[in-house]
Amino acid sequence: MTHSNPHPDSPDHLRPPRRGRTHEVANQAPPRAGIDEFTANPALVEAVAAYAPAADTGKLRRIGERVGTAEYQHDAQLANTCTPRHVAFDRWGHRVDEIEFHPAYHEIMGYSIAEGLHTSAWADPGPGANVQRAAGFYLAGQIEPGHSCPVSMTHAIVPSLRHSPGLAAQWEPKLLSTVYDPELRDPATKDGLIVGMAMTEKQGGSDVRANTTTAEPATSFGEDVYALRGHKWFCSAPQSDAFLVLAQAPEGLSCFWLPRILPGGERNAFLVQRLKDKLGNKSNASSEVEFDGALAWLVGEPGRGVRTIIDMVGRTRLDCVIGAAAGMRQSVAEAAWHARHRAAFETTLIEKPAMRGVIADLQIESEAATWTALRLAQAHDNEGEAALRRIATAVSKYWVCKRGPGHAYESLECLGGNGYTEDFPLARRYREAPVLAVWEGSGNVIALDVLRALARDPDSARAFEAEIAAQRGTNPDFDAHTERTLALLADAARDPMSAEAGARRLVESMALSFQASVLLRDADPAVAQAFCTARLGAGRGFEYGAMVTDGIDHDTVIGRA
Repeated sequence: MTHSNPHPDSPDHLRPPRRGRTHEVANQAPPRAGIDEFTANPALVEAVAAYAPAADTGKLRRIGERVGTAEYQHDAQLANTCTPRHVAFDRWGHRVDEIEFHPAYHEIMGYSIAEGLHTSAWADPGPGANVQRAAGFYLAGQIEPGHSCPVSMTHAIVPSLRHSPGLAAQWEPKLLSTVYDPELRDPATKDGLIVGMAMTEKQGGSDVRANTTTAEPATSFGEDVYALRGHKWFCSAPQSDAFLVLAQAPEGLSCFWLPRILPGGERNAFLVQRLKDKLGNKSNASSEVEFDGALAWLVGEPGRGVRTIIDMVGRTRLDCVIGAAAGMRQSVAEAAWHARHRAAFETTLIEKPAMRGVIADLQIESEAATWTALRLAQAHDNEGEAALRRIATAVSKYWVCKRGPGHAYESLECLGGNGYTEDFPLARRYREAPVLAVWEGSGNVIALDVLRALARDPDSARAFEAEIAAQRGTNPDFDAHTERTLALLADAARDPMSAEAGARRLVESMALSFQASVLLRDADPAVAQAFCTARLGAGRGFEYGAMVTDGIDHDTVIGRA
């Protein structure tokens, strides 16, 4: 059957479409790439200036430019789609337990280590060192969060390792190195090391005192050397050179340094059982491992394992807050970018009042998280604020990390169907967000930790109360909320035994007071006032974009997104 060509005088609407017209692309946002993610983020720039005025902002701009490239974003996508693979045996049947990664993962890890995003605050201490490191860590995690896990653990292990000065002298220089060497070999032959953790077990979870892994002295191998036997339900980053491990020594639960490869090159009895199939965090290998007489060196005092790791826990919890804040920044930036470039019903989405309300609300949450994260980093720079950071880090970890998944979802929805596809980064971000609320203590664990800290450490309670009380009189919604928070704190102090039932309510109230006080003191006034209205005022809504609009400077807030 043949078709005649249309008559040249045929009406246009009867002509067949030109070849290819159905695949012309219109009304789509261009790729959000080629952006300096540091200077494009006013909250981050301003927080660094406020808390670390001597910071190397040139370095932060360099990091921001690198993570904003299309190449870095593509590596992030590859690292999460071509996920780690466990190789239990080599071709000859030798047990090797190696973890294989796509080269894109090593590219991203190598860059973060080269920039010192793991241990620069220890390698180059001084005013603002933790704030600068936090800002760089934030920027890298904004685009590829999975690799942040071993970067964070390597950072956090340093204060715990220092409980054993001999071990610290031997290994700390390699932890502070900016050389990334992923080859599995004798750590003594390497210029740089990465460290993981293996704390929890299947019968105990967060209750690490229920651990059953045993540690028996192995004096034939040297002083403070133990043979570990047991199974760890979660071992983070099993490709690492060494691990901080908890096990039951004769004196009680103790902390140990366990290398994958022993001095001399022999493989330790560290057996990877399987990699976890996780909801998100796909680029990061998490595993179950078994120790079958694995040799490990005691860290700190025997029987004081929890005390030895407590500084490490504080640091990793801080990194959870930083990571959640970074995720919020990625989410709202992608949502605002789409809304500025996508047209609907004759105007761009960003001009629609309903969308403006959503973007503004998402930006308020992002700014509050960013300022909170860097304020906590500042408290880690100031020894005089040790009492404040003990309580404020836990409180913020609870709240900011819990806000992450909902924030990611609402941002994803701003992109419509595009947001729900894996071609865009927010589907990955949505799956990634919950891990930060789960890792290093899920909600109830953190809330109960806060109650214990309030009861055992009155200095922390007083420091927290002083921090929020200092901003009284700056905003009526803040004043009213602070009165409620102080009343809840007083109730918990009067009756600690009954406080557990209301622990979440208390910690949520504390977190909002802390965020508001930080914003009111240091942030853009438009953002601070908007936060107090949207989160503390009588007109707060249950969903993003449902807050009252009176008193919120939408133009300023949205412009910062």
